[in-house]
Amino acid sequence: MLRNNVVLAVFKRNVQSYFSGVLGYLFIVVFVVAGAFAAFNQQFFANNQANLDQLSLWYPLLLLFIIPAITMGAWADEKKMGTDELLFTMPASDLEILLGKFLAVLAVYTIALLFSVTHIFVLWSIGNPDLGVMFTTYFGYWLAGASLLAAGMFASALTSSTTVAFVLGTVICAVPVFIGQVAPSSNLIQGLSLVEQFQDFSAGVLPLGAILYFISLAVMMLYLNRILITRRHWSAQEQNSMGLQYLVRTVSLAVILISANVIASYGSSRIDVTSEKVYSLSQTTKDLIAKIDEKNPITIEAFISPEVSREYVPIRKRLIGLLREYNQLGGKRLQVRFVDVVPFSKEEEEARLLNISPERVQTERGGRAFVDTIFMGAVVKSGTDEVVIPFFNMGTPIEYELTRSIRTVSKDERLTVGILNTDASIFGGLNMGMGGNQPPWLIVSELKKQYKVEQVSPDSPISDSAYDVLIAVLPSSLTQPQLKNLVDYVKKGKPTLICDDPLPVYGGGRGIQNAPRMPKPSPGGGMFGMRQPPPTPKADEGRLTSLLNVLQIAWDNGEVVFDYFNPHPEFAEVVRPELIFISPKSGTRSAFSLNSNITSGLQEILTFFPGSIRPRKDRDLNFEPLLRTGPNSGLLAWGEITSPFFNSIRIAQDPLRVIDEHAHVLAAHITSTPKSKEKNINVIFVADADLISDELFNIRERQAFGLKIDNVTFLLNCVDQLAGDDSYIALRKRREKHRTLTLVERETSVFVKERNEEREKATKDAEAKLAEARDRLKSERDKIEQDKSLDNRTKQIMLRMAEENESRRLEVDEAKIEREKQQQVEKIKAQTERQIREIEDRIRWYAILVPPFPAILLGICFLFFRMKNENQNISPDRRLKK
Repeated sequence: MLRNNVVLAVFKRNVQSYFSGVLGYLFIVVFVVAGAFAAFNQQFFANNQANLDQLSLWYPLLLLFIIPAITMGAWADEKKMGTDELLFTMPASDLEILLGKFLAVLAVYTIALLFSVTHIFVLWSIGNPDLGVMFTTYFGYWLAGASLLAAGMFASALTSSTTVAFVLGTVICAVPVFIGQVAPSSNLIQGLSLVEQFQDFSAGVLPLGAILYFISLAVMMLYLNRILITRRHWSAQEQNSMGLQYLVRTVSLAVILISANVIASYGSSRIDVTSEKVYSLSQTTKDLIAKIDEKNPITIEAFISPEVSREYVPIRKRLIGLLREYNQLGGKRLQVRFVDVVPFSKEEEEARLLNISPERVQTERGGRAFVDTIFMGAVVKSGTDEVVIPFFNMGTPIEYELTRSIRTVSKDERLTVGILNTDASIFGGLNMGMGGNQPPWLIVSELKKQYKVEQVSPDSPISDSAYDVLIAVLPSSLTQPQLKNLVDYVKKGKPTLICDDPLPVYGGGRGIQNAPRMPKPSPGGGMFGMRQPPPTPKADEGRLTSLLNVLQIAWDNGEVVFDYFNPHPEFAEVVRPELIFISPKSGTRSAFSLNSNITSGLQEILTFFPGSIRPRKDRDLNFEPLLRTGPNSGLLAWGEITSPFFNSIRIAQDPLRVIDEHAHVLAAHITSTPKSKEKNINVIFVADADLISDELFNIRERQAFGLKIDNVTFLLNCVDQLAGDDSYIALRKRREKHRTLTLVERETSVFVKERNEEREKATKDAEAKLAEARDRLKSERDKIEQDKSLDNRTKQIMLRMAEENESRRLEVDEAKIEREKQQQVEKIKAQTERQIREIEDRIRWYAILVPPFPAILLGICFLFFRMKNENQNISPDRRLKK
């Protein structure tokens, strides 16, 4: 039986021994400083995220330093000084001594880790971190270190040299740290990786399987420690037999622990500590499962590859965990069938027949590139309906997709969404403007998961009873009769979502041919050299005048909005201002309407070359802005943002942008009031068709460039709100909050604004110089033409010579002015970047120098009191006399 007082005595002895010299404090200071360097590096500021992801990335390597530094003297010093025999002759068992020493090194590590908590205070001073994530992250640090401490003690027990113990400890601890890189595609090997097991902790989750892993690793290494210190009891004759016996015991324990961890990996037990509880099922999902009719049970068939590439491992893990939670809650109402899809198997054929789409991912194994085919889809079906989720990608909200599908198949009928046929060709097919056959937009398949989706012809009056919501994308491309049918439908008070765009660039830029100010493409039909019939003109020349009159709003079909706000510093210089990020962090608090169920809770939306809408002063309809730009925005006219290019147009690379400091409205919900002449108007107008394009849909699905945008969420919220079904809206918006470095953003925004103003000034100066050069050419022409002493022939010769001379001068002047402008812009850019770097460097050094101060102060205080006590204990007769 363990005696606590004996364990405590050993514990105190070892803790006091560690802190009796300067070396112990030095190791802690180095550990804290190294952690600060890792946590607040350049990538930390580029990511602009208030978390410790950079520290978590480097923490396993930090453990390879701090763990051997703490444990190297645990047994080696005892052997070196000869106190090990004295220690083991004390009235204490081997297990009590072992536990006392382990608790001592664990206490030292815990103290070192507590000193590094200053990283959280630094993070809190420059941002708004999630305290739940901070807790789980540090708990993961503590568990990972605790498990490796036992390994470090094992290394110390092998030698009497602390230096050798440090090296051996680093080597042994490196095994669980780097084992995952030996076989990246093996689930078993990945399950033994410390790095892999730690991932969930840094996300704000306490996974019981990972906790078991760290406990198992510590137990295994402590058992090896006990074997080494027990060897002294073996007689010479027992060495071989006892060694074999303990080898069998060790292997058996390892098999038991590994088996327990494998079994635990199939479970989904975990505790979600994040503020938004994004890793646990919502109450909405639980209520829905409870309401499923047992007479019409639902089955989820999950087709999942047993092995996936590293970037998809967290998604697969979370998908399986959530599906097990659904299965546990469902009982007889809901059952989950897991299907392991191995390449070229019957299961793969079954998955493809059910329209489960695999993802082809390039991976690297053994220095060679491979393309893996990954299945991670599901079919949700009841006795009356079926929904296919082809693939759960990085940006797919898993719970929302599953819950929506369950609710869809559990209902008798779906609501109907009609999509109006326009030149945008949402349903795909032959499109002369886009050049050939086009596939349907991805948003169609997304809508089909929840609604019955139908094409609607604008050539005849639109039925006012067939559709719950009508979607019209680029109605500016309609002819006059077609637009009249749409306007009549809107006047009847039918819910309608309109997306139009002054400069659409979907389809890799081909959408520009469908811009409102561009002529309609030819309908085709010419054969064997015959002339094609001319296209029918657009209604109101693409201005949507009749529709805008009904909605009582103003929209310029050639006016494009720009905004200098960019919350992603890592690619701030490569994203032009016409690619607008909508976010409350832009300086407009109501960038997303806080009063609308559609937008409240959204965090970021990306738009391409959007337009601006404004309510008319004499309106009697309610105009509720949904999306607004930041204050550093403005407008560009059609002639400023585009220029002729053969039979089409091209987008100007660097037009003159003038900030007007208005928050421009990009989308609004327009409804009737009791005083309105037009009754029951219910329209959402979005001045950007690219917002729902395949390009932005794929960015959301794959989280390309690290972007987590809410474009698809916004569109689906609009449709749900118009349809009168808001049951999914709260669940759809459920994701972790975008927490940024607010202090850095606030201080750097001043310099960014100054840079934009200086850039505008440089552009204006260049335009003025060019205008002056053109005026000089005009003045020379006027002078010759007004010279009455010259005959017409001489005038023509002199005019031609003057034009040639001035044209050459103008070309030289234009090149010089453009070069000077670019130099000025580059100079402004370099100056701004230096100012921003100075701010980041100041914060970085603050974050690096502040954390070690508590440890240094404690060490100084301890040494001061120690020296004071030593002086007091010296006899006066032995002290030096002055």
